[in-house]
Amino acid sequence: MTASATSPTPASPGHANHWVLTFSCADQPGIVHAVSGAIVAARGNITESQQFASLDTGRFFMRLQVESGASRAEFESALAPVVERFGMTHRVDFVGRPLRTLVLVSTAAHCLNDLLFRQRAGQLPVEIPLVLSNHGTLRDLAGFYGVPFESQPVTDAESKAAFEERVLAAVEEHDIELVVLARYMQILSPELCEKLAGRAINIHHSFLPGFKGANPYRQAHARGVKLIGATAHFVTSDLDEGPIIEQNVVRVDHAQTVQQLVAIGQDEESRTLTQAVKWFAEDRVLLDGARTIIFR
Repeated sequence: MTASATSPTPASPGHANHWVLTFSCADQPGIVHAVSGAIVAARGNITESQQFASLDTGRFFMRLQVESGASRAEFESALAPVVERFGMTHRVDFVGRPLRTLVLVSTAAHCLNDLLFRQRAGQLPVEIPLVLSNHGTLRDLAGFYGVPFESQPVTDAESKAAFEERVLAAVEEHDIELVVLARYMQILSPELCEKLAGRAINIHHSFLPGFKGANPYRQAHARGVKLIGATAHFVTSDLDEGPIIEQNVVRVDHAQTVQQLVAIGQDEESRTLTQAVKWFAEDRVLLDGARTIIFR
């Protein structure tokens, strides 16, 4: 299986393209040698290399950055025999190409603001053509960054189905490669989760399942927690149980108010989600069953 996205203009003769390549397959002898030989055949030079063999699953994972004057067609042609020989799932893309990203939100602004700010500042290699929400609360925030915003209320099963249809339509219309749930407070249907498998990321506070429902920070304050944090993970039909991409925690104590815990928690949520999105956009996240391999 090969995944390769729309490419920028290829390098002119005498200039190198900068590629990022990822591979996963059953672990076996000769993989690195074969891949390296294919890259040499494509006039490539490996500038960065990371690899991992899982003793638990018997899978091998590799991420490379390569300079090559070859065209995409030449590069893919050189890799094809190796991919077939080892039964690889692989991806070839240009280093730094912005990933087409759809963001889903409800009313909380902190995660969306961080994503949009870092996109504008050039700190996050994504392109966000649209923000979708079940509320109109964050329209002005998206507008401040010049990003189109659509809202569609979700009040019952029928309106939920209509919203999810709009999500899928937006994915097609905008060539979306990643969907980010930036504090989108609706549970996605199993059908939508399946269609977005491996390309949808969610963020939640790390109190789950200890502090469920409304006001988790108030519950945490009442129980005198010492650590708060956030978890970014892939979306699956099992609520908040998808493969974990990134987690962060910060130490707190009895002196902090509920409002201070909320502020600290929101900072951690924003930081954690943005880091997960950045790693995904840079092709640093590979799935190994129920867990992830992160090539930092």
